[in-house]
Amino acid sequence: MRVLVLGGTRFIGAAAVRRLAALGHLVTVLHRGNTPGGLPAEVQHLHAPDVTLGDRRALPGYARRLGSIQPDVVLDMVPLGEADARAAVDVFRGLAGRLVAVGSQDVFRAYGLLHGNETGPPDPLPLTEDSPLRSKLYPYRADPPRAADDPGRWADDYDKILVERVVQGDPELPGTVLRLPAVYGPGDYQHRLQPHLRRMDDGRPAIVMGGGEAAWRWTRAYVENVAEAIALAVTDERAVGRIYNVAETQALSTREWVEAIGAAAGWSGRVVVVPDEQLPEALSSGGAPAQDLVADSSRIRAELGFAEPVAREEALVRTVAWERANLPANVPDLAEVYAAEDTLLAAGW
Repeated sequence: MRVLVLGGTRFIGAAAVRRLAALGHLVTVLHRGNTPGGLPAEVQHLHAPDVTLGDRRALPGYARRLGSIQPDVVLDMVPLGEADARAAVDVFRGLAGRLVAVGSQDVFRAYGLLHGNETGPPDPLPLTEDSPLRSKLYPYRADPPRAADDPGRWADDYDKILVERVVQGDPELPGTVLRLPAVYGPGDYQHRLQPHLRRMDDGRPAIVMGGGEAAWRWTRAYVENVAEAIALAVTDERAVGRIYNVAETQALSTREWVEAIGAAAGWSGRVVVVPDEQLPEALSSGGAPAQDLVADSSRIRAELGFAEPVAREEALVRTVAWERANLPANVPDLAEVYAAEDTLLAAGW
């Protein structure tokens, strides 16, 4: 199968490209040329330096070269909003057989409830592909909007709900959407494990958190397992016209997540949970979240046979090793946090 990938050189995209190449598919990656991503030698590259994050106005200029690839499937790793999705659909209509777009579980109304952008009681869990979506678009738009030359300007137009509408709305280019959760693993430029791992590696005897934070549950997935789900959606015709949640079968609470990281890191400390009202400001995460984010992934498992090739325990061991070898450039000063923890621990917690 000939697969064209838009933006496949970083983290999740690079993992998906490696998986598709390992399966024997002919993979071409269109990217700016800034981050090669350690991709296999057999992967082809098409550099498009003027097709940037959130700005695909130059994409039609590459139509002839893209058409020469004759892609069976286009995998779009970075459609940020309606304009991005529209550009992809317009260019590949008639050039490709299918379009698979990587989306996010921030489309759910539950996400808006969590961040205070929606009102009402918590949505029922787990969140399926048919659960309510946000009624308010553009979740990261600034007020007032960012200037045109602001590097973060793309966030003002970001909305995966609009991506889904475009990708699912063109009968001439069948589409598939994958809603991803919080993804962790080697190459994670957000360093999702680092805040907890740093405290463990600093030799802290305990990590203190409030009751609300400790109980809050969030769906996660390991990057190689996400790449497997993406590869299935790309290569299986049964994915046409479908939307799939990608998620681990068990959404851990924050406390369980920290304990799992600790086990992978060889940490001998403990997690201490303190009632929110007794938590010092230095340790406060803002109180009990109003909504858990727990997604159901039974559809992709039943329809495409998805199963994680890497167990969570091994995934965390690999991620811890990568995080330790790739410390972020800027780390916060935790002296105040540690002092607040020490005070609580000395008081008997």
